[in-house]
Amino acid sequence: MKNGWKIAVVVAVVAAIGVVLAAKNSTSPNDGPVKDMAEVEALASPPSASEALPRFVEVGADSCVPCKMMQPVLDELRADYTGELAIEFADVWKNPELGEKYGVRTIPTQIIYDAGGTEVFRHTGFWPKEGIDAKLEELEIID
Repeated sequence: MKNGWKIAVVVAVVAAIGVVLAAKNSTSPNDGPVKDMAEVEALASPPSASEALPRFVEVGADSCVPCKMMQPVLDELRADYTGELAIEFADVWKNPELGEKYGVRTIPTQIIYDAGGTEVFRHTGFWPKEGIDAKLEELEIID
C-alpha cells in the first residue's frame, strides 16, 4: 500500500509539472503587443515627443491568475482613457527581457509613466480599477 501511495504522488507531481509547462508555452489570440525584440525595446523605452501620452504598463503573463484578473481592468482603462493614457501589457513569460528592462521581479506589476516617460508610480499585485483611477488623479496623470 505504501508503494501505491508513492506512485500516486509521483504521478500527481509529474501531471502538475506538465500542466504548468503547457500553460507557460500555450498561446492565445490575445498574446499581447510584444512580438519581437524591436517591440520589446520600444515598450521598455520612454515614448517619443510625438507620443506624448502618459503610459500605464501592466507587466505580467497571460497564464498568471492575478494577471488574468487584471485584464478586464485594463480593458476598462482602455475604454475610459482613450486618447489620454496609453495602456500596455508586457508578457514577461513570453519575453523575459522585459522583466529586466522594467526591473520587475513579481507579477503583476503596474507602472505609471508621465507624458515625458518618467516613472511616477509602481504597484505590485492585483489593483482594482477604483484604486488606479484614484492614483491617476492623485498623480495628475488624467483630468
